[in-house]
Amino acid sequence: MADDTLDSSRIDAARGALGGKIAASSRSAIDAFIVMDVMQAAAEKEATGARVIHMEVGQPGTPAPKAAREAVKRAIDAEPLGYTVALGIPALRERIARHYEDSYGLTIGAERIVVTNGSSAAFVLGFLALFDVGSRVGLASPGYPCYRHILTALGCRPVMLETGPDTRWMPTPAQIEALAERRELDGLLIASPANPTGTMLEPERLKAIVDICARARIPFVSDEIYHGLTYGMPAESALKHSDDVIVINSFSKYFSMTGWRVGWMVLPPSLVRPVERLAQNLYISPPTVAQVAALGAFDGLEELEANVRVYAANRRLLLEELPKAGIDRIVPADGAFYLYCDVSRFTDDSLAFAKAMLAETGVAATPGVDFDAARGRQFIRFSYSGTTADMAEAASRLQRWGRLQV
Repeated sequence: MADDTLDSSRIDAARGALGGKIAASSRSAIDAFIVMDVMQAAAEKEATGARVIHMEVGQPGTPAPKAAREAVKRAIDAEPLGYTVALGIPALRERIARHYEDSYGLTIGAERIVVTNGSSAAFVLGFLALFDVGSRVGLASPGYPCYRHILTALGCRPVMLETGPDTRWMPTPAQIEALAERRELDGLLIASPANPTGTMLEPERLKAIVDICARARIPFVSDEIYHGLTYGMPAESALKHSDDVIVINSFSKYFSMTGWRVGWMVLPPSLVRPVERLAQNLYISPPTVAQVAALGAFDGLEELEANVRVYAANRRLLLEELPKAGIDRIVPADGAFYLYCDVSRFTDDSLAFAKAMLAETGVAATPGVDFDAARGRQFIRFSYSGTTADMAEAASRLQRWGRLQV
């Protein structure tokens, strides 16, 4: 009865949004991805002639590496760039498999690699292949909002695992063990490094969680899209501990190719054909030109490592300068390119706070409610993936902002 009531209210809300003409499905009544709304507001402010410093979106300020762009130029003149097979260009799958040998010392067969329309499509494919309607999937809170939105749209039930300073903002083996013992989990997804916090699972904690999931026969999805962007200990792939995990990665972050929309999955052999069938029907194939660029990107690693050095400099600068603006409660930032900051001394409404920050300083940042419905009203996420000059200017603007003068 409760579920029927919820569905009815969602349909009514969707119908009202459309002026009562056509009722949208209940599954479409998911929350907005707020960072995209902030991005739109920032674009509107820029259209007035204002200079906005973009710290809202996790998007590198650099283009795809030169080697990727050159590969596309050659392909445009020489190839038809039609459909590829659903699992991706064989040469790209083989190169991704070699990446695991080069970066992690792991031997992964190319037949286990699936190229996808960005990591977003990988989540859709993975969730559809793993979970039925009603499946309960554990997610860290705070966490990337689209996990729970996609799961909800697919009829699954996100199970939020609250994290905090005492757990270094990551789920613990004890949390997962307790849920497993009560048979309250049908799946688990953890990102390391994480969005929005930038924190990482220590190798021993990652292994413990993988082992718990294996014993309980709980599918474990490891989001590794921020691998390569770390500033202390390197990120460890869950594949080190089991071949039965599902790993999702992307060319968006480290490879600086957000708009190309190309990612990949590493699957246990038993899931390759199910995912292939889904991919054939849902997407036909990943964008061919993006796959060509992705293959070329592996020849631009020197350029990409230079980008990481810029992120590291930006991180150091903000960790030093934000406290001067009064923003001194910052979650440990092991990787990715985010600082998740407690601004509770200034506000209990991070959405209104972010709007005021954009309007009054021209600094665009993402309110914590995007990542944590319960506690996010007291947090703001800053992305430091832009230029160091922009990060310095943003810090200067915030240091002069009257709302931070307490």
